[in-house]
Amino acid sequence: MAALQTCLNIDELRLRARRFLPRGLFEYIDRGTEDETALRRLRDSFEQAELTPRVLVDCSERHAGVTLFGRDRPLPFVIAPTAAAGLVRYDGEVLLARAARAAGIPFCVSTQSITSIEAIAEAGAELWFQLYVWRDRSLTHALLDRVAACGVDTLILTVDTAVSPKREYNRHNGFNVPVTPSLRGALDVARHPAWLGGVLLRLLAEGGWPGYAHYPPQFRTRITDAASHDPIRLCDGVSWDDVAELRRRWQGRLILKGVLAPEDALRAGGTGVEAIVVSNHGGRNLDSAPAPLAVLPRIVDAVGGRMTVLADSGVRRGSDAAKLLAAGAAAVLLGRAPLFGLAAGGQAGAEHALAILWDELERTMALLGCRTVADLRSISFPGIDAQSS
Repeated sequence: MAALQTCLNIDELRLRARRFLPRGLFEYIDRGTEDETALRRLRDSFEQAELTPRVLVDCSERHAGVTLFGRDRPLPFVIAPTAAAGLVRYDGEVLLARAARAAGIPFCVSTQSITSIEAIAEAGAELWFQLYVWRDRSLTHALLDRVAACGVDTLILTVDTAVSPKREYNRHNGFNVPVTPSLRGALDVARHPAWLGGVLLRLLAEGGWPGYAHYPPQFRTRITDAASHDPIRLCDGVSWDDVAELRRRWQGRLILKGVLAPEDALRAGGTGVEAIVVSNHGGRNLDSAPAPLAVLPRIVDAVGGRMTVLADSGVRRGSDAAKLLAAGAAAVLLGRAPLFGLAAGGQAGAEHALAILWDELERTMALLGCRTVADLRSISFPGIDAQSS
């Protein structure tokens, strides 16, 4: 834990994660898609956005808490769904859930988690579930029944992944699915003995290479096996009809993740969806997609308070989160930052990442003259204000 305290920001946790993880796994988490212009655009959007402070405001009793979906929460964060968490650390999804519980925020479990929703639920955190629609809709609906049986009341449907994106570095590193064993990969793993002993060998001792725990038993394969079962392939025909069907079947809260167009936000509201996540998938899918910060104000204006708007992608500083909140997001999903913390120090590392962002957010609020997250909405946002007018 003492070593973690020397990491004063998310980038320093990222460097520790890079030293701990094999290159293939680290780049799977860290990098974007194709030429990575969307990834660069994310950082540019945060770095170029300005917030104009109000001075001489008593901020001695500021707090970053929000009320989200009727529940008071100590900070406006949600740990986003990420497919690689169970490989970053042994029991990584469970450790993230425990970190979320300690912080008082939700943890969203991925469809492609290597730990089952049933096992993660034992951590006692508030769980959301992220859904990819399979080609066999009946299997998807059966998964929803399984998730609901675990007490999950919030479902996030990812809508920005009609096909798998082109991530060429994964192919070069042998970390595409299926993971392809190679001499290069073996040497890379050997250069990371802490990960080899603490993660891979423990997983292998439990029964070999892991697979996706939410796949139906008859189609469950290891991550080293080709995805040869057509019924559980990613469906490229998901439409608004599927949203309507999910709305009919799912009795809990339904959120669409990956919305970047105001027209889609308006249509989502018409289907009975409670919320959307304005997201470009962390710059990992469509390389020409805009940064969420660039479109968020227009989307918030379009929905006019008729539904909850969340946001994610590329948050590395509490000030990044403050900008998304100032632009109208009710809360911010965090993907890479908790994973970097998890790699750097397990559950304690993930908790440290959240603490860093919490501290930076509150400092940013104080320097802006904001006592509450709601006050951020009144801050002048040069450039962004002009886009939303």
